[in-house]
Amino acid sequence: MKALTSNRLVWPALVLVALLVANVVANPTFFQVSILDGNLFGAPIDILRRAAPIILVALGMTLVIATRGIDLSVGAVAAISGSWASMYIIDSGDRGSVRVVLTAVGVALLMALVAGAWNGFLVSVLGIQPIVATLVLMTAGRGLAQVITGEKILYPDNSPAYKLIGGGYWLSVPFSIIIAGLIFAGTALLTRRTALGTLIESVGVNPEASRLAGIRSRSIIWIVYIFAGLCAGLAGLMLTSNSTSADPNSIGLFIELDAILAVVIGGTSLAGGRFSLAGTLIGAFIIETMDNFIVIAVSPRTTDVFKACVVIVVCILQSPQAREKISALFRRGKGGGPTPGATADPGTAAGTTPPPATAGQPAAAVGATPTLTRSTGTRTS
Repeated sequence: MKALTSNRLVWPALVLVALLVANVVANPTFFQVSILDGNLFGAPIDILRRAAPIILVALGMTLVIATRGIDLSVGAVAAISGSWASMYIIDSGDRGSVRVVLTAVGVALLMALVAGAWNGFLVSVLGIQPIVATLVLMTAGRGLAQVITGEKILYPDNSPAYKLIGGGYWLSVPFSIIIAGLIFAGTALLTRRTALGTLIESVGVNPEASRLAGIRSRSIIWIVYIFAGLCAGLAGLMLTSNSTSADPNSIGLFIELDAILAVVIGGTSLAGGRFSLAGTLIGAFIIETMDNFIVIAVSPRTTDVFKACVVIVVCILQSPQAREKISALFRRGKGGGPTPGATADPGTAAGTTPPPATAGQPAAAVGATPTLTRSTGTRTS
């Protein structure tokens, strides 16, 4: 039982189950999934579809945080890629062309890669603090997105091929879920079935020691920032495709906070050195399930308070010190046995209370440790 509760994925999973149960209580048809026109519809499908962009951004953020870094620019990178793709499709004059859409997507992802490479250059080569280095692109990125769109809101809604990325279906399943699932599986395969994951964690534990051990820590840091940029760019395409509009001021707004929250909920240490992709996946599902419950059961005025309370509960449950203190309170409330770590008196515990001292006899030493004399080898007490 102790081994189970010490698993860092158990408590986020329990919170996710609790949120799903709360959704069922508020909406008895929550798990009902129907098939319309050959495609799956229902609340669980909507949660998975809306969670897809957060999963992508959180995957990149997980690896960045594992190297002791952080990327605040992912929302701005999503805005740049989504705005560029939308503008290119609209200006092409042939929105239904698959070739136009593929070109727009390719160039948009290339821009996201360049943005990630820029962040990696600032952090790994110039040695700028990650929060400062990515704050530069976070601020300038939305301005660049406004320049791309001419400070207008674009509507690439007449492009079926582009609509497929975030709002379309393939094999009856939302295509965004398939994309997020494939990238998650590929990332897990690369980081857990090869040495890449261990190298990332070693860089997060101690970059200088890793470098002295022969690990190219600079290249590792650069790679994770490029990957984070790629994931953010793909998330921006999903967001603009699903909403059929591209507003530079709202694309991916605050998605960096949701991604960091998903990473933290999943048990990845902000100090670097360890990460959990499965935990990040659970964290992203918690955020979207929580948002769905807020819509049907919580007043909009208390939305932020409710989300903060859930996050606090998850963090407390993940803390071994907090769990130990809570367990101690429960034991005291039951009237208590001895607290863990307290040593009982051997004589009392065995029912062998030492007899009272009688006149002329010294009292027996309680708990005296038997010893062997070096000269004779005889046992004394």
